[in-house]
Amino acid sequence: MASSKEYLEFIMEQLAGLEDVSWRAMMGEYIIYYRGKIVGGIYDDRFLVKPVQAAVAMMPEAEMEQPYEGAKEMLLVDNVDDKEFLCSLLEAMYDELPEPRKKK
Repeated sequence: MASSKEYLEFIMEQLAGLEDVSWRAMMGEYIIYYRGKIVGGIYDDRFLVKPVQAAVAMMPEAEMEQPYEGAKEMLLVDNVDDKEFLCSLLEAMYDELPEPRKKK
């Protein structure tokens, strides 16, 4: 099942307090970027983030879920209604996220 544009718009609105948050459509789902780094994505209308240490510390009870068949598990963000929490989460994760790959 593909994610809805409405859910993407909701998440992007929740993250509006941050500068340089963007997205890219990929096979019916959406990859979410913060300051050029991939933080996670929207898969089947679920907001999943990379399980970096800062994210695990902020969401110790979060479930690990696969975004799609065969993918590495990611953390399910279930507190999507709290704008402050979402912005704090992405800011906390930023330094631990890998640098974007250089295009050839």
